[in-house]
Amino acid sequence: MNVAIVSDTHVPARIDRIPDWVRDRLRAADHVVHAGDFDSAEALSTVENLAGDLTAVSGNTDVGLGLPPVETVTLGGVEFVVTHGIGSPVGYQERVAETVREHAGFGPTVGVAGHTHRVLDTVIDGVRLLNPGSATGAPPATQVTMLTAAVERGEVTVTVHERDR
Repeated sequence: MNVAIVSDTHVPARIDRIPDWVRDRLRAADHVVHAGDFDSAEALSTVENLAGDLTAVSGNTDVGLGLPPVETVTLGGVEFVVTHGIGSPVGYQERVAETVREHAGFGPTVGVAGHTHRVLDTVIDGVRLLNPGSATGAPPATQVTMLTAAVERGEVTVTVHERDR
């Protein structure tokens, strides 16, 4: 299963549109995960139209979009716990790992969060955390970034995709 993982699109407040190469990857994915900060109903609608199947959560700029703060989805035998990671940069990784632990079931689990606009693939206290950065390069990001994950039989292989704005 091919999963596209994005976050922090911030359209239109910080950036006009999602880049074409990101749109192409969203269309090609079996499932899309968006970790919040769409920034508008139009941006949410765009991602919904590009994604064949979407799991999305609310970020701190997503007031009134009706998205949950945390969502879980099982893909290829792996449970993805998705949250935005709202709050201070201090303690961010530990805070997100705790949210993942609180919502995880049994078996292989990966946490996905956004908010920092910085790519992350790390393990905190036994919890693998992914942050795709910003899919539009919205400031403070300096590049457009996203992740794709190949998920098969409980295993996750992550690839970082990045380009200049």
